[in-house]
Amino acid sequence: MPDRISHDLSARAAVVALRVAELLETTCSEEAGGESSAFLRDWADGAMGRAEQIRGAGPLTGTPFDRLVHRLGIGPLEAELVLLAGLPEEHEGLAGTFRTMHPGGEPHPSVGLASLLVDRAARRAAQHAGVHGRPADRVALRRLLHEGAVVRGGVLTLEGDGPFHERSLILADQLWEALHGHRAWPSSLQEVDPGPQVAGLDGWLGLPEVVRAVAALRSSEPRVLLVTARDETVALSRCAALAGAAGLDLVAARARPDDPEAMRLLGLHAAVRDAVPLLVAVPQPGGSGPLTPAVTRVRGPLLVCAAPGAVRPGPQRPVLAVPLGPIESADRRAAWRAALPDAWEHAPELAARHPLDPALTAQVALDMRGRAGLAPDAGGEDTTQVVDVSAAIRARAGTLLPPGVELVSPCAEWPRLVLAEEADGQLRDAVARLKHQALVLDRWQLREAARANRGVRLLLTGPPGTGKSLAAEVLATAAERDLLIVDASELVSKYIGETEKNLAACFEVAERTQAVFLLDEADALFGTRTEISEANDRFANMETAYLLQRLDRFDGLAVLTTNLRQNIDEAFIRRMDFVVEFPLPDDIGRHRMWQLHLPAALLHSDVDLEALAQCYPVPGGWIRNAAIGAAFRAADDGATVRQVRQNHLVDAMRREYGKAGRPFPGSPPGQSATGDRRAARALAVAQISAPAPDMATDRPTQKERS
Repeated sequence: MPDRISHDLSARAAVVALRVAELLETTCSEEAGGESSAFLRDWADGAMGRAEQIRGAGPLTGTPFDRLVHRLGIGPLEAELVLLAGLPEEHEGLAGTFRTMHPGGEPHPSVGLASLLVDRAARRAAQHAGVHGRPADRVALRRLLHEGAVVRGGVLTLEGDGPFHERSLILADQLWEALHGHRAWPSSLQEVDPGPQVAGLDGWLGLPEVVRAVAALRSSEPRVLLVTARDETVALSRCAALAGAAGLDLVAARARPDDPEAMRLLGLHAAVRDAVPLLVAVPQPGGSGPLTPAVTRVRGPLLVCAAPGAVRPGPQRPVLAVPLGPIESADRRAAWRAALPDAWEHAPELAARHPLDPALTAQVALDMRGRAGLAPDAGGEDTTQVVDVSAAIRARAGTLLPPGVELVSPCAEWPRLVLAEEADGQLRDAVARLKHQALVLDRWQLREAARANRGVRLLLTGPPGTGKSLAAEVLATAAERDLLIVDASELVSKYIGETEKNLAACFEVAERTQAVFLLDEADALFGTRTEISEANDRFANMETAYLLQRLDRFDGLAVLTTNLRQNIDEAFIRRMDFVVEFPLPDDIGRHRMWQLHLPAALLHSDVDLEALAQCYPVPGGWIRNAAIGAAFRAADDGATVRQVRQNHLVDAMRREYGKAGRPFPGSPPGQSATGDRRAARALAVAQISAPAPDMATDRPTQKERS
């Protein structure tokens, strides 16, 4: 078929070449135009002969040239001008011939040559009709070259600084090659591959707004269909699904929406391919505001893929906003089954653990297929495991992470967490809310009735070492999701806009991987907004406002931790679904922590964990550090010592007090005589509860950091 299309176009151009040859023979001397006329006729005869041989297979219809004429409403005279302008692209000899005829020596037909051809054709038609007088087709030609469909649509442009009739007729970049049926593409336009259609979008395609969008694509009416998403992969996947449902192809390019030349070329190359043009919008440098697409150069419907706020449709065309979701659980399972058919039985587990958009599921499957057979023991058998999928997701998402941010697979479970009953219950309720939000918000319609937001937001407050970060890991394990650990102090930048950029990248990865988002030391970012007294205050408040909005849009599980609740802006407190206090553990809690961190088989008979718990009112982080330190001390005591002794634990705890700069209350009763244990213990409790200089009053504020 491509060869038939190409020969058919050459035969159409050959008809125009014969008219040019006839013009040369009647207006020029044999010496001046004979050689050029002979070459034109020889080439035209050969092109028409080859096309005639191919036509034996049947008439050829629906060629790219026919599509262009139909889509732009091009008349017979304008179609002949297009063929004339394309002749220099057919053969180097033709380009040389037109160079000899051009007043400026250009290898293109001039407006004057086109006028002579029109004059000759008009006179011949008039004589055939028996009409006397000179026809006014030069006037019509001038009008067409200023206002006609081929000029308004960008098919032809007039180039040159000379008089009107000395200007050149130039086809749009790579258009002639595209009319030949080749996948030619303009050098000034960046082509985009929308990707294949993916499984898992059947439910989405049944949404009323999406059904209307498909109908709009099938119609020839000019409309703008706007698909906005922070993740371009997701948006492109939706565009491919829309075109597939409409039975159409896509031609996509990345360009500035307000660039008329880019929009013109996109519309033309979509027209010759009988496809829907898809613009992937490039935002304005500096992000100063949305851009309005130059849609007047594009015929029919136009798909626009853009980030939120990057495009503002103009008043020239009706606009249809295409939603991205929701994607139901059944469709997510279908996406995993289609993406990894060899791991069919894992689809429910994968959909629950990684509820990705179907477009991202297809990307992960591509990575998995690329790894297949690379393991030495693969043996040609399927080795797909849920853990391998998690690793593939982390590998893709890790490239987007700013420095100081980690994406990990959690392993801590509920028994590792020692909390009061109320705090434990709130954490379990948070996991349950995440699990059932599709049922409650969508099926029970509380999203509309109560204006409930998707996602779950928790604020964990309490002194350092009380288990806030561990609780986030336990939540991620219970939710069967990865954990994205973000240290807020690492994200804060003195440069304007960098803090928001860093945090936006973290949220994007969390949404792509459906990871639990842990923002440690959140008061560094979510601190109380201040009165504006200088420029830094204004930008700090802008950061806070941005983060408030971004947190509202996050539909996963977000965990914020702080040592100082009083430093958190009240606006953030109101947005939290749960505020969980992590106080210092009591005697029973500390005893349980000692037991968790020290297996009974390692303990010498002189160890009294209950006495340690009563004597040292410290947070769980101290107990963990002391247990590890004591074990290494025991190992270093020699081959004869196989177990951790009480003195190892007491010495390790003394060091923990020393690191914090606090008075050591001494050994538990029965270990040494250090005076009134009750008084020492009361003093220790008071000092542990008091804020340390590096975590409270002496900590630099957000304003000071700026």
